[in-house]
Amino acid sequence: MQNTYPTHPVLIQGGMGIAVSDWKLARTVAQKGQLGIVSGTAINSVLVRRLQDGDPQGDTRRALKAFPSQEIAQKILDTFFIEGGRPKTQPYKRALMYGINSSKVLLQQTVAAAFVEVWLAREGHSGKVGINLLEKIQLPNLACLYGAMLAGVDYVIMGAGIPREIPGALDKLSVNETASLKVGVEGQDEDAITYFNPNEVMENTTLVSLKRPYFFPIVSSAVLAKNLKLKSTGRVDGFIVEGPLAGGHNAPPRGPMKLNDLGEPIYGERDVVSLEDMKALELPFWMAGYYATPEKLKDVQAQGAHGIQVGTLFAFSDESGVALEHRQFAIEQIKNNPPPEGGWIFTDPRSSPTGFPFKAARFPGTISEEKHYLARTRICDLGYLRHAYKKEDGTIGQRCPAEPVKDYLKKGGLEEDTVGRKCLCNALMADVGMGQIQANGQPELPLLTAGDDLNNIVRMIKPGKSSYSATDVIDYLLA
Repeated sequence: MQNTYPTHPVLIQGGMGIAVSDWKLARTVAQKGQLGIVSGTAINSVLVRRLQDGDPQGDTRRALKAFPSQEIAQKILDTFFIEGGRPKTQPYKRALMYGINSSKVLLQQTVAAAFVEVWLAREGHSGKVGINLLEKIQLPNLACLYGAMLAGVDYVIMGAGIPREIPGALDKLSVNETASLKVGVEGQDEDAITYFNPNEVMENTTLVSLKRPYFFPIVSSAVLAKNLKLKSTGRVDGFIVEGPLAGGHNAPPRGPMKLNDLGEPIYGERDVVSLEDMKALELPFWMAGYYATPEKLKDVQAQGAHGIQVGTLFAFSDESGVALEHRQFAIEQIKNNPPPEGGWIFTDPRSSPTGFPFKAARFPGTISEEKHYLARTRICDLGYLRHAYKKEDGTIGQRCPAEPVKDYLKKGGLEEDTVGRKCLCNALMADVGMGQIQANGQPELPLLTAGDDLNNIVRMIKPGKSSYSATDVIDYLLA
């Protein structure tokens, strides 16, 4: 018997970062009656780079005019906006990096950035819009959540960890109270704590109570889902159940890590989620990771799921934030060439600084190729995936296994942890056409991520066409 939750859409568009799930894609999906999701990952850098590229259509500036603090909005424009856009050979001015106690200026930029993305996604319709964040990127999250809530976000989705504290933070932020998150610190037993005080960050702005959005954590097991339902700091409203065939970061296999002949993690029966156990939690849930067909949608609904989350098909649609040249190249590669052994997607157990397996498309000219990875000069100038650690003097520092090896070693890291690590921050910015020009003149190369369904993406392209729309995806799935 199918469970029905009429207040929630059947399809949830994946929250793909950085800016792959941008406001244009989310708005299109929401206008079709499904749940459009914007990515909150590195959203402050997305904002400031759009402004430096001249904001040619004026969308970012239009949204900033609606921001509750025009004083903050004007400071951002004065700092980053370039009329006509920067020369393409000129490096982007970088946003500040987050710390346990981030500067007020950075927090203000983050609030404004999340507001802009959600506001634009919600503009001109009454559909549902959510924001996706990563538990592994903790330090910006409270400011992101608050900015999204200022814009009236309907849903918050979060994966890549166990986000027990987020429901309580949403409760506090909705009434403009100070919220906090624990931050794990390598080398010490006690967590550090990062705080966000809306009244302090928004300075002279008159604040009103905000809508508390639904919260859907992304889980890889019914056990984790039950734990979150019972032990979170506030209300959990549903779950997205993500399997190892989904794009981006995947949960590691349960038990000792074993690799197949291609060097990918091997997932087994312990990694299969019981839909019966999920149904027993009596909360709506959506299946994610290679479920994007009408037949699979109906099958999981018959087993109790409310619907599915779909990422890969939307990631290569016309409205996706992936740069047009990269989308076209990917589609042409898949249409006209046989896939490499094992398919177009490789689940890399080493590339992500988070330590989670990460799915990357195996396309030429990207840092998925060893020669390009080795040729790149290592740098950590965005810092979203840095880890907190205890320094010798007892203070807290941050380090990233993808930063220059000598820097990582100076900070007490182990050389073995740096092997094969890729700078996902810079690569994913390049995916959406915002790649940095580094000091040596070297442009950052992309690293496209997708789920295993990338191997079958040509099914969306109609005869005589070379692309497809997000509306085509929805019509196909709900046929």
